[in-house]
Amino acid sequence: MRRIQILRAADYPRMPWKNGAGSTLEIARDQGEGLDGFGWRLSIADIGESGGFSAFTGYQRIIGVLEGDGMQLQVDGALSRPLLPFDPFAFSGNSRVECQLLGGAIRDFNLIYAPQRYAARLQWLALERPQRLFSSAPVVLVFSAAQALEVRLDEGGAARLERYDCLRIERDAELAELQLRGADAGHCCLIELTPR
Repeated sequence: MRRIQILRAADYPRMPWKNGAGSTLEIARDQGEGLDGFGWRLSIADIGESGGFSAFTGYQRIIGVLEGDGMQLQVDGALSRPLLPFDPFAFSGNSRVECQLLGGAIRDFNLIYAPQRYAARLQWLALERPQRLFSSAPVVLVFSAAQALEVRLDEGGAARLERYDCLRIERDAELAELQLRGADAGHCCLIELTPR
């Protein structure tokens, strides 16, 4: 069984933040509606000013910067390194988090998942040259931060993604090959999710 879905950036629904201070573009999730109940959720948020993050109790978060100068987080009183574009940072959704922008507004990229329900792996890949990857995860997401990205699958299928589009692949847990070729020297993010 294999299910492939291309998620277009123009179609992402906008949802309010839990703390009411902004909004998020939701790329994908495993199930449910609203701001709770999902096992994993992938999203983009625009942060216009420094301030507090919403709490997601019981979840793990991996965040990164897509656009802008970057940010620095204070997580339960400890200061993170400066977070620059395509540099992921993980923290507990239970934590008290304050964000300090390093310049102007930024756009960030978030994976929020329930670690008791899913094992997750997230990595940013530079596309200066074609990439060949192998994964046995039942859910694979390929998010394009490049202007154009071609994804070829081992069974002969292919998908063309534009900036901020996402390819969602669900299948039986068997080793699969993906070939990635960017039209520019941009980046893409590979996310692998395995139910526990």
